[in-house]
Amino acid sequence: MPVPTASTAAPTRPVLEGSFTASDGVELFYRHWPAAGSRPRGAVLLLHRGHEHSGRVAHLADELGMPDLAIFAWDARGHGRSPGKRGFSPGVDQSVRDLQAFADHVAETHGIAIEDIAVVAQSVGAVLATVWAHDYAPRIRALVLASPAFHVKLYVPFARPGLALLRRLRGDFAVNSYVKAGLLTRDPARRAAYAADPLVTRPISVNMLLGLHAAAKRVVADARAITIPTQLIVSGADVVVRQGPQHRFYENLGSAEKERHVLVGFRHDTLGERDRETALVKVRAFLEACFAAPPHRPTLLDAHRTGFTRDEADRLATPQPALSPAGLGWGVVRLGLRLGGLVSEGLRIGRRTGFDSGSTLDYVYRDEARGMGPLGRLVDRLYLDAVGWRGIRRRKILVEELLRDAMARLAAAGEPVHVLDIAAGHGRYVLDALDGGPAPPASVTLRDYSELNVAAGKRLIAGRGLQGVARFVAGDAFDAGSLAAAEPRPTLAVVSGLYELFPDNAVVGRSLKGLAAAVPPGGYLVYTGQPWHPQLAFIARALTSHRGGAWVMRRRSQAEMDALVEAAGFTKVAQRIDPWGIFTVSLARRAAS
Repeated sequence: MPVPTASTAAPTRPVLEGSFTASDGVELFYRHWPAAGSRPRGAVLLLHRGHEHSGRVAHLADELGMPDLAIFAWDARGHGRSPGKRGFSPGVDQSVRDLQAFADHVAETHGIAIEDIAVVAQSVGAVLATVWAHDYAPRIRALVLASPAFHVKLYVPFARPGLALLRRLRGDFAVNSYVKAGLLTRDPARRAAYAADPLVTRPISVNMLLGLHAAAKRVVADARAITIPTQLIVSGADVVVRQGPQHRFYENLGSAEKERHVLVGFRHDTLGERDRETALVKVRAFLEACFAAPPHRPTLLDAHRTGFTRDEADRLATPQPALSPAGLGWGVVRLGLRLGGLVSEGLRIGRRTGFDSGSTLDYVYRDEARGMGPLGRLVDRLYLDAVGWRGIRRRKILVEELLRDAMARLAAAGEPVHVLDIAAGHGRYVLDALDGGPAPPASVTLRDYSELNVAAGKRLIAGRGLQGVARFVAGDAFDAGSLAAAEPRPTLAVVSGLYELFPDNAVVGRSLKGLAAAVPPGGYLVYTGQPWHPQLAFIARALTSHRGGAWVMRRRSQAEMDALVEAAGFTKVAQRIDPWGIFTVSLARRAAS
């Protein structure tokens, strides 16, 4: 890791420069303004607008007027002095993962706990911060969002559908921003600096532009899941982004401590406006109040009784009148699925075993369209390409990634790798994770309640010649005593795709406590979550569960899932999420008793 070096610039507050390593090995640039005194009270991460870089928010290090806080500002990948094609990122999920890596770097390298970090973000940076808050549930102290770009005004009719069509035909490409300095601020010096800045980049990847819009739409709708103390500042004369989604985000926001300010006459560069002290007074007061109070930790263990996702699940579980327009419409959908099951292998398996069964998941993992003739294979391909199943396949990849990560951590610590999956389905993802792993495990125990799954898993183990290492046994994933008595004692436990199917936190908590009794301190747990899904109504109204009846999901926010894991005695150390924001995979370490 490069050691920060003194900058050639000479601001009032001394600044250092450094870099941190992103998850894919890319070194991203950042600036650091150390706090006055030997130990900072906390830290603020500054996130710049799209097309810009950390130098454009450097003035805030002095103007915030909070010398006891360390200030950090990054150059997002593809911007400023960070590498990469200008305006490009592999995806919004990668950029948000970069933000997680930035926060981890500040915590680990500079010794500032995540609970003592606040984020101040503008425009596109504010969207990334909001998606991070929703998807990763970081336990930061506060979030300040200035003119978040939840909906960029493109002005050309049907611009987004047109760009999406062109992307399908041409692949990813860049478009140039129409935004000129005069649309950002009334400050003449800021305008001139923007126009002359060689590090300001006009292009943006279409993939990022569309991805940001989709991610923003998702988190605005599901802002109830965000519980971090949040301040929203809306620029009243902003012609770059729409204010409506900003207000909807605030109204949906689940934070108990939240405030909104509309600044009349302000343009898009809210914290770089001519009269920005008006905004900075509010930011300063909000941050001071947040740092003066203990870190906000909402109680989420009872969210299955009183939370917003309980209300959502209850609505979905309520039968619709059969002769109502909605009831008739869903009846047609269910009929279509029954007819599709006559020719599509995937639909047939789902209808026979449940669309959430281990057999269905194993079929989805294989991703090979099968059916009766060309029509059956076409229907099956459409079925397998549903966004939920694409997310499931990405979840499998992420589970395997974190399983290998955990095995590497155990090997580095000189600990044996004893794997236990408590609801493995057919066990394909665990066995696939062994290929290319850092070291062969000492043992692998796969469990499932279904004899069908146990038999299929045994065949899979035998087919790979792993009988000497792996075994598959019947077991109840919610029997805490059985889990606690598991032998050999697991150093790496896995729970994938199970807890999402059971709405009751008491049941999940019992299972996790059994695992905590089995896994020794220093061991690891890989667990999955489902904080969001775009097809909840379709799943509840048209698909059946392995338990019989409608498949009604109760989502858990990532904060709720992490709280359950922490209550059992584990501490989250890493997380991944698919590009659509549906499924998360996390790695937690068993804390000392």
